[in-house]
Amino acid sequence: MTTLPFDRPHPLRPPPAYAELRATEPVAAVTTSDGRPAWLVTSYDAVTAVLGDPRFGVAPPGSRPGQGATLLQDGDPHRRLRRLVGGAFTPARIGALRPRITRLAEAQADALLAGGSPGDLVSGFAAPLSIAVIAELLGVALEDRDRFRQLADAASAADFTTMDTAAEQAWGAFAEFVGGLIAAKSANLGEDLLSALIEEPGLSDYERTTLVLTILASGYLTATNAISVGATLLLTEGRLAALADCTEDILRATVEEVVRLQIGLIGEVFPRWALADLDLEGVRLRTGDLVLARLGAANRDPAHFAEPDEFRPRPSTEERHVAFGRGPHHCLGAALARLELGIALRALATKLPTPRLSGSVHDIDWVTAHADSGPVAVGVSW
Repeated sequence: MTTLPFDRPHPLRPPPAYAELRATEPVAAVTTSDGRPAWLVTSYDAVTAVLGDPRFGVAPPGSRPGQGATLLQDGDPHRRLRRLVGGAFTPARIGALRPRITRLAEAQADALLAGGSPGDLVSGFAAPLSIAVIAELLGVALEDRDRFRQLADAASAADFTTMDTAAEQAWGAFAEFVGGLIAAKSANLGEDLLSALIEEPGLSDYERTTLVLTILASGYLTATNAISVGATLLLTEGRLAALADCTEDILRATVEEVVRLQIGLIGEVFPRWALADLDLEGVRLRTGDLVLARLGAANRDPAHFAEPDEFRPRPSTEERHVAFGRGPHHCLGAALARLELGIALRALATKLPTPRLSGSVHDIDWVTAHADSGPVAVGVSW
């Protein structure tokens, strides 16, 4: 039986083993790094089946609804929470943030430029921009940004699916920080997302705190990694500078291609559990089996994407990628992620003359965390 993780010879490409399994055994028996048996799912059709079928859950069979992190629920409890917060993430509401995100991105690109060449795309642009955007969305002043980054990074590195002592301590410290934000906002309510969550009578204090934790962590960690890796992809392709004066259609297509190719590098969907005995691609799964659906493999399936390993902005008629998931756990923040990434990439292209990587992409150090992974630093020159 194959043991995870697989070797990844190129930092911006998935392990070659994904393609081999997708072609020969798209639902394969593997052993996780901590010794658990699991099924690794690598084809587009099998991955979308897992994500859309209610017989697969993010919580193991027998788990009590409402226990643990709010994201790790299925069925009615999960639908209830999405209904309560989903209105804040509609495309129309997120679109209204465009002018403010644009100003923030351009100001941060100016700050990167002022710091001199070479600069660091992570600490000099992506991280401070992501913090500023999520603070804008929530309506909070993250004045102690170093403290926020320390807490968020520690929480990201912890394995919240097992919630061992380290995870409990990391998320406990982050929750205490969030509690302070909620208390401060409660005395000064506004039209922002955090005020809406505070005023929502259907949320318990625990649910409210956990939702804000999730929004903060994903809005900072995932966005920072998406911008950093997205810019790195475009720089290696020699495509970043062209975004300075491209059309909105080209920018949107570029963002979708960046997202398609980077998922699996910066993160994957939560593990799933078989909630019943069932067949998947001719393989018999039993109740309680652990299932690992790999978006990075599905998004490079040649049965659904022409030249799947090439950077090739695609027409909207081509079947869509699954970088934001599918089914009931589809990413609520997808519209914000697309908007922020596009604005960030265009700001870099506009502000930095002839941007280029300072060294080889193989020299970049990565932080591999349970929730999100990304580069420690990305040197860029101009």
